[in-house]
Amino acid sequence: MTMSQENVEIVREVFEAFNSEDIERTLALAHADLEIEIPAELSAEPDVYRGPDGMRRYFQSFQDVMKEIRFHPERFWDLGESVVVAIRLTANGRQTTIPVEQRSAGLWTICEGKVIHVRAYPSAEDALTAAGLDG
Repeated sequence: MTMSQENVEIVREVFEAFNSEDIERTLALAHADLEIEIPAELSAEPDVYRGPDGMRRYFQSFQDVMKEIRFHPERFWDLGESVVVAIRLTANGRQTTIPVEQRSAGLWTICEGKVIHVRAYPSAEDALTAAGLDG
């Protein structure tokens, strides 16, 4: 398995850990200097989450308003030290139980076998462009 293919597997593992709601398993896959960027186009509360405490806050912000949160990675682009992934998020409102679905993409950067940076984008094309490729 090539190094970049390993990076795709690391990203896949993060989704599995998050979907199992196991924050400690999720954190074990994250670099201590992790940074997650969620822009205004994708959230009513855009933010940057840093380090393990940021990851816990990100996790909790979802669980405060949603339940049965699942990230469904639909396609991966292996870019060496980075990975672009097209995602379908499904969840149910905690108060309303209304089902929610959102499509987005992420540009993930791996360092020393751990996720160090994630930037969310409205589409895979936007993430690929940010990575310097044509979607």
